[in-house]
Amino acid sequence: MTEELERTMRMNHLYDFYNSLLTDKQRRYIELYYLEDFAFSEIAEELDVTRQAVYDNLKRSKDLLEHYEENLGMYRNFESRHTLINQLKNKLEESTDSETREILDRLEALD
Repeated sequence: MTEELERTMRMNHLYDFYNSLLTDKQRRYIELYYLEDFAFSEIAEELDVTRQAVYDNLKRSKDLLEHYEENLGMYRNFESRHTLINQLKNKLEESTDSETREILDRLEALD
């Protein structure tokens, strides 16, 4: 996976966790750039602002999402849970305990 794709995926995940902490304007910039894959010039035209304004708003919004993650760690915890669930699934493949599998499936469905 390329570095740019990894960055985009991270921003999408952070947005999923923290979008309610952003202003409507910040959400719109993030949505257009990361979710809808608009270029700076397309966002500028859509929102009737300059490309520099797009860059500045995206930078601030991205920094804010990273700040929330640094302090709250919701995405980090999600990744840890996902890793542990996968490890448990691998261990359970050797087992025939259907009740434990069902509990694991319910746990996984919470995310």
